[in-house]
Amino acid sequence: MKEKIHPKYNVVKVTCGCGNSFETGSTKTQLKVDICSKCHPFYTGQQRLVDTGGRIDKFNKKYGRS
Repeated sequence: MKEKIHPKYNVVKVTCGCGNSFETGSTKTQLKVDICSKCHPFYTGQQRLVDTGGRIDKFNKKYGRS
């Protein structure tokens, strides 16, 4: 492999919107996520409505639904 062409691999802290945090490896220095395994409905078994940035409203407006 060629030297000095690969990005630096760091141990980073991932922070979720629910407040959970954990460490993993990445080329970025910090990661923020909206949903993690502690709050995702598939893993928790609880349904929760997540409307990130008004995506549902944007879809309804684009396709003329009320």
